[in-house]
Amino acid sequence: MRVTAYTDDALTGFDALGAAEAVRSGAVDPRELTAAAIARARAVEELGAVAYAAYDDAEQATPRGGLFGGVPTFVKDNVDVAGMPTCFGSAAFTPKPVKRSSPPAKQFLAQGFTALGKSQMPEFGLTASTEFAGGRRPARNPWDTDRSVGGSSGGTAALVAAGVVPIGHGNDGGGSIRIPAACAGLVGLKPSRGRMEDQPGVRQLPVNLVTEGVLTRTVRDTAHYLAAAEAYAPAPGLPPIGLVRGPSDRRLRIGVITRDIRGREVHPEVLDVVLSAARVLSDAGHTVEPHALSIDERFIDDFTLYWSAMAGAEVGISKAANGRGFRPAELDPMTTGLLAMLKSSALRLGPAIARLRRTSELYARQLDTYDLLLSPVLATPAPLLGEMSPDQPFEELMAKLVDYVGFTPVNNIAGAPAIAVPHTLMPCGLPGSVQVWGAGPGDEATLLDVAYQLEGLSPFPTLDPRT
Repeated sequence: MRVTAYTDDALTGFDALGAAEAVRSGAVDPRELTAAAIARARAVEELGAVAYAAYDDAEQATPRGGLFGGVPTFVKDNVDVAGMPTCFGSAAFTPKPVKRSSPPAKQFLAQGFTALGKSQMPEFGLTASTEFAGGRRPARNPWDTDRSVGGSSGGTAALVAAGVVPIGHGNDGGGSIRIPAACAGLVGLKPSRGRMEDQPGVRQLPVNLVTEGVLTRTVRDTAHYLAAAEAYAPAPGLPPIGLVRGPSDRRLRIGVITRDIRGREVHPEVLDVVLSAARVLSDAGHTVEPHALSIDERFIDDFTLYWSAMAGAEVGISKAANGRGFRPAELDPMTTGLLAMLKSSALRLGPAIARLRRTSELYARQLDTYDLLLSPVLATPAPLLGEMSPDQPFEELMAKLVDYVGFTPVNNIAGAPAIAVPHTLMPCGLPGSVQVWGAGPGDEATLLDVAYQLEGLSPFPTLDPRT
């Protein structure tokens, strides 16, 4: 069953930039936008997308300046926002409101958004579906409420796709923006490593995987947000992006990937979406050629082991912050499985990290003869809820995740940008999506250029009944 929050109210007809422009012109009162978004959120509570509602505070908030002044939004529940708890999707502790916003939240909210609360995520963002153990309700896909909306920024994806808000915060450590964007038919850009403000301590990790960003329904919202965030905190060591306003006339050489790292073909419906996007780009004048992804197969095991170390760090920080209030017995089996993996394989972690650090070189070789790569985001359409549930044996779930998430983690390890772009509807009724890979760190502008072209040549699927 499809679920939509779209209705005739103050938000009708606007993307995030359009809503902000209406506020600046005086055509719309920002309080009306806030009230409309709250009403929409309450109308689709069945989606399970809201982790913490701050509606009373949002209604009392004074509209702020910034490019997106007065636009309602949600912040993913692993980023501290002053006055709100940070739950990390976990039932293992009872969080209290934090006193200070983290650097990523400051950068995001500095653009003038009105935060309505926190969006739901799987425990510590460790899996690709926003599902939980023990009967806790999952976040549902508004295109089909029997299916996953992805993870870990799943709550944000559900809220944006359903029309509750036009833009929402996410972050991406192995595909956590791009995966839910693909499941829900949204634009999801993972910026280059170091492009955005990071959580405290992240840049000291052996390999910094996580990058902050947004999920949107239009390319221009993503492009304008990225430019505003860059103006707030320019990234040293990376070429500036500036504002990418639309497609260019530049014609590119694009390699098309249809098989994962292990050389396995993707689901036929996913393959058709990628080949369709390739034809659109070829017809537009780009040189489009098949390309076989060439990454050491050990990458999968190395990434999984490093992921277990990330889980250990997340749990350790939560234990330290909550003391006796931390309840290990209430951790999801996915989390405890990763902790057990780390314990049993700790001696292999050092060599795995060393190999992962060389991924940037292997990544660069993929683009020796190409400006960009085009691939699926995921190997299959969004699965039915339960297929990726953390209640199942850990080894079974990990095997499913490796098969499902076959294309996104490479960019996190390499530090290069990548973007999920909606493209057509699949026969199963879900939106299709393709991933465009940047040629290297700092290449966001080229990704946005191609995303604009795909949007213009093949309009994105939407749950808005007016379109």
